Amino acid sequence: MPKEKKEIILYGIPGSPGISHGAVFRFLHGDIEVPHYQVSESEQPSELSRFQDAVEMTRDQIAEIRNAVSKNLGEKEAGIFDAHLLVLEDKALFDDVEKDIKQTGDNIEKCVYRVTQRYHDYFNQLEDEYLRERASDLKDISKRLLGNLVGVTASGTAFLGEPRILVSEDLSPSDTASLDRSKILGIATDSGGRTSHAVIMARASGVPAVVGLRGLTEKLSEGDSILIDGFEGLAIINPGQTTLFRYGKVGLRRKRIKDLLNEEASLPTVTKDGTKINFLANADSPEEVISGIENGCEGVGLFRTESIFLRKNQIPSEDQQFEDYSEIVSAAGGQVITIRTLDLGGDKILDSIGREKEENPFMGFRAIRYCLRNPAIFLDQLRAILRVSAFGKVKIMFPMISGVGELVRAKEFLFTAKRQLTDRGIEFDEEIEVGCMIETPSAVTICDMLADEVDFFSVGTNDLVQYLLAVDRVNNQIAYLYEPHHPAVIRALLHIFQVSKQKNVEVTLCGEIAGDPHFLPLLIGLGLDSFSATGTLIPELKFFGRRFTTEEAQELKDRITKMRRSSEVKACLKAFYDDRVSELMN
Repeated sequence: MPKEKKEIILYGIPGSPGISHGAVFRFLHGDIEVPHYQVSESEQPSELSRFQDAVEMTRDQIAEIRNAVSKNLGEKEAGIFDAHLLVLEDKALFDDVEKDIKQTGDNIEKCVYRVTQRYHDYFNQLEDEYLRERASDLKDISKRLLGNLVGVTASGTAFLGEPRILVSEDLSPSDTASLDRSKILGIATDSGGRTSHAVIMARASGVPAVVGLRGLTEKLSEGDSILIDGFEGLAIINPGQTTLFRYGKVGLRRKRIKDLLNEEASLPTVTKDGTKINFLANADSPEEVISGIENGCEGVGLFRTESIFLRKNQIPSEDQQFEDYSEIVSAAGGQVITIRTLDLGGDKILDSIGREKEENPFMGFRAIRYCLRNPAIFLDQLRAILRVSAFGKVKIMFPMISGVGELVRAKEFLFTAKRQLTDRGIEFDEEIEVGCMIETPSAVTICDMLADEVDFFSVGTNDLVQYLLAVDRVNNQIAYLYEPHHPAVIRALLHIFQVSKQKNVEVTLCGEIAGDPHFLPLLIGLGLDSFSATGTLIPELKFFGRRFTTEEAQELKDRITKMRRSSEVKACLKAFYDDRVSELMN
């Protein structure tokens, strides 16, 4: 009888609520888990045929990326993909794979991995710098080839036979954009904070997540199972029977809570004294739009268009974008959709555009800055959004605005896009509402000036907190300093809401704190009545909103705005929440 593996408990940061237990899928920097099995001699021709098909598919994909880069960035930038195409034309690669499968009898995926790894190691050891660079080309080609062979996206999850818990050092935006979420029971990462992309994706998918579990991936072995507790921020490797029994009881209690939330799901979205609260959804796919509506949202307050670019790992054309946005509008079923223009940069990097590494990417060439410097890409997107506005209630929003000049230039591009569509005889909403994100300190300071240029604001607290507090929110060394309870953040929000009321400009908050029920009464007390959050979090927000009055929210705000420390604010919000949802605790 095999010896029972030792139980290991790790402490991290609660990311997405829930408890999950299952087998581990190790996802390290997008690597694909290569299947390994034996094939008979009679099956080898079929395996080689699969390899040839995968080569053709890979060649077509790279050629398509090359053409898009050439069109949007230039022939020089596109030239980096020529080396990839040359490798795929090399007959030696096919000959070596064929030789390997005959010698080993392994499946084609394992043979391709072994041969390309051998090539990679050889080039990597050469003194010639140019030839050494070909090693990285081979690594990229190998990953794409293997992905096509096993029929997966770049995430490497689609071929899993059964759902598992994804464990990784971290997840990039491009990783999360291409994950097959139906195969994920939960997420656990070594690094990351409460606003990491792994957390945002987990909440949107309704799966538990724990981040900041330092050393997790190093402690895992082949065949391990893991239990993650997204409420308390725990990960337990190889949980024993006692632990599983205890968490089984916790799971029953959580189920009772979920049933209670579902019972009240159809009740009005109002405070205890009847004040209306508007809940919208954050989304990056048609499925998330549908989930938000099913959970009681009244539209989409933030649709992240960069998710489409990241999933494709290339810059889609105007027509491709129009098709994608049309799916979003259709999924909304007549509800309003606020589409944010491209927010690439920071930690959201598109491999195919081959950008240079930046020292401080979050404060660098990103979002509206990138769009204003790339007119062809920006105009393609604006025309696609305008075209879809003829078929639904669509708003358009510009990210990371830092000054009036930037906003005016963005609006000029929008005017150009409208004129171009008019010249082509294409209909669109002539009165489409235009807004901007308030997520930089400068935008907070001059939001009265920005208000004169837009129809609405959307406050992005994820970036606003990091800029106000000078804390890189994806830097694991200082994640503890990322503190949305900070008095500076609360004062900034109060200023934005007061100016918006004076200027008669609608304001919605779409950062992660919009989905945290503890913040709900404070934000209402500060003057906010429109929230955009992950759809799966809306039932609990609605439930809690019905358990306090606006007067109580005002009193809470008055107490908190006098506090000097984040810890005081946090404790006060928790006490207010616990006092009003005591029925959930029993």
